[in-house]
Amino acid sequence: MPLYEYLCDDCGRFEMMRRVSERDEPALCPECHEQAGRVQTGAQIRRSASASGDDAGSYGFQHRGGCSCCS
Repeated sequence: MPLYEYLCDDCGRFEMMRRVSERDEPALCPECHEQAGRVQTGAQIRRSASASGDDAGSYGFQHRGGCSCCS
């Protein structure tokens, strides 16, 4: 099962192993047992109107920092 990160308003961030189908449901904080929402993470991308040519990905997107996964 994947590990997801959640944020409790009182206690801060914590990680929890959950099924993919349960990832967006609130999780109980292990410290105070209040519900906490999932921290949304992902690749940081930017859409560039001038993204074309060799440095543009297949949909005109580029990762910040110039990674090569979209070329």
